[in-house]
Amino acid sequence: MFSNVGTIDRLLRLVVGAALIAAPLINFMGLGASAAITYGMIAIGVILGATAVFGICPLYRLMGISTKS
Repeated sequence: MFSNVGTIDRLLRLVVGAALIAAPLINFMGLGASAAITYGMIAIGVILGATAVFGICPLYRLMGISTKS
């Protein structure tokens, strides 16, 4: 498989993913009030982090998008 996520996209995914993982863990603004919301935010954060680390986004591949130049 080839990389389809560019450098800026990877950086943004990593930052947003880390924020989504950290926010419910530190109960930022009451976001950890519901277990479903907490687990959902952590799951989305892990997915964003994984796509940033590996540089491959399956959703981009399905839509034919590539942010890598």
